Amino acid sequence: MSGTRRPLEHIRVLAHEQYIAAPYCTMLLADYGAEVIKVERPGTGDPRREMGPFIDTDSGRYAWGFAEYNRNKKSVTLDLKVPADRAKFERLAAVSDVLVENFRPGVMDKLGVGWERLRQVNPRLVYCAISGFGQLEPYKGKYSNWPAFDIVVEAMSGFMHMIGFEDRPPVSAVYGLADLVAALVAVQGILAALLDREVTGEGQFVDVSMLDAMIALNERALTIHSFTGQVPSRGPERLIGPRGTFRAKDGYLALNVPTDYIWHRLTCVIGREDLAHDPRCVSGPARAANLETVIRPAIEGWLQDKTRQEAMVLLNEAGVPVGPVQTAADVFSCPHVAARGMLVELDDPGVTGKKLVGSPVKFSRAPAPSASRTPDLGEHNDLLDRILVEFKAEGAM
Repeated sequence: MSGTRRPLEHIRVLAHEQYIAAPYCTMLLADYGAEVIKVERPGTGDPRREMGPFIDTDSGRYAWGFAEYNRNKKSVTLDLKVPADRAKFERLAAVSDVLVENFRPGVMDKLGVGWERLRQVNPRLVYCAISGFGQLEPYKGKYSNWPAFDIVVEAMSGFMHMIGFEDRPPVSAVYGLADLVAALVAVQGILAALLDREVTGEGQFVDVSMLDAMIALNERALTIHSFTGQVPSRGPERLIGPRGTFRAKDGYLALNVPTDYIWHRLTCVIGREDLAHDPRCVSGPARAANLETVIRPAIEGWLQDKTRQEAMVLLNEAGVPVGPVQTAADVFSCPHVAARGMLVELDDPGVTGKKLVGSPVKFSRAPAPSASRTPDLGEHNDLLDRILVEFKAEGAM
């Protein structure tokens, strides 16, 4: 049964962030209960505040692209080039557990609030830096100081080489994919560092590279190359099969058959037991090679008079994992997605009926996170006064 306390309610996160990677990371930490204080530039704030499309509300324009990654946070404005504001930032860092930033390597140091400075201010601070190519000294490479957006590291990781058709140029998978993967990796690293702090009493620098995160996501192609010398590429799957999408009466189903025993189950369901031991279908590579000539006609012949739901029930009951190819509208109407609480209504009186993607992690003893409205720029500047009092109370001045 869910309780009333979330796992990170005792954690304060200082977020000097912009765009996607760090904001998504700290939003997930906020979902887990952390107090997230987002530090933004006075006057302009996070660039995504000005990225459309916009929703017109009674109080002005509402940027959905900002709401996407910034729910459940507090916003304060500081100009870190101004000494007084920089001092306030240090005070925030002194009473925070975690700092997350995703600026180009060297920016925080030039501002005087990098890791080496803030570890002196707060030895227990877990400092997480998300960058395109990583920056921790023992692992610095020739690209470490380069700027990067998601599509750049998606290409450099080899991941993009796997996306698309073999007779066409490579394409990007999903907008922001590298940012989102890096954010998930950063959450993992931050939580590990917080656990370590419980033992050592000390914080540490958590270095997250978007390129590293995408290389980890591309591990299958890289492992294949290591063991076989092959260079996997976009196009049909060549090692296992059948794998792909297959047309039913009302749309497409996605199907993957990685083993012989699942293949045997599939042949029984579709009434083609003769294919179970057909020489053209006796192994993964054989089935992959004969997908279009032998296997697709058999599967789609069986599917032609069935809806996706009807086929899903029959296949899953037989132990053959399958699912429909869903649009965003399909996901919104999916009863399982609703049961999982993956779409949460934005709690903002100025924007009614809009939903955001919820937290992918559920806890048995914590309430489901809400989607409180995103903060106005500098809305919580009065919080700085309270933090200053707290800072003095701890004897830090």
